[in-house]
Amino acid sequence: MGKYETIFFDVDDTLFDFGQSERNALHNTFMEYKLPEGMADYHASYRQISNKLWADLEKGKIALRDLGIERFQRLFLEHDLETDARLFSSSYLSHLGKEAHLMPGAEELCCKLSGYKLAIITNGFMEVQHARIENSPLCGKFEHIIVSEATGFQKPHRGIFDYAFEKLQLTEKENVLMVGDSLMSDIQGGNNYGIDTCWFNPLRKRNTTSVTPTYEIHHLLELIDIIK
Repeated sequence: MGKYETIFFDVDDTLFDFGQSERNALHNTFMEYKLPEGMADYHASYRQISNKLWADLEKGKIALRDLGIERFQRLFLEHDLETDARLFSSSYLSHLGKEAHLMPGAEELCCKLSGYKLAIITNGFMEVQHARIENSPLCGKFEHIIVSEATGFQKPHRGIFDYAFEKLQLTEKENVLMVGDSLMSDIQGGNNYGIDTCWFNPLRKRNTTSVTPTYEIHHLLELIDIIK
């Protein structure tokens, strides 16, 4: 075993393909609400609204439960739809919990790291993240699944990392690695907390921020060389 004994993973767009999960769940919810053209007509504006609200969430400007409803309220307002945002949001989250699409290499990676302490640290809705992990081949691979909703703190806030360290009874920061796709929440959060970070960047995006990860990988299985 190398330097790292505990690996914290983000969920969406790190271990799970969130784009596919979101598209399927939105499509199924639009169908349920008798809006068969919903994806074609509204997906682009939904993504724009949702991205802005998630950025606000990371800055502490909006609470998670409010975000869940607000994104649909804004969408329906923009397109003059009479749909109830609260009920639509509840249906969407229920559909989303059934969508467990892994990123390439995720299952193999977790199997190869079976001797390590693996945990999830994710911003998101508790019932959705737990359901997706339980419905996937990654079920049972993690010592703890730490969801921001349960802790009261979102990444990059120190509070969620304090919570994780306490849950896993960790004391040595140098033995812990945070792996995630978001520079602003995963990498910034890990850096601020004083643990090493690995930026998962499969699309090879340019880093135009001031946030510097300890490592950068383009495929999940590249993580094995770093850890071992």
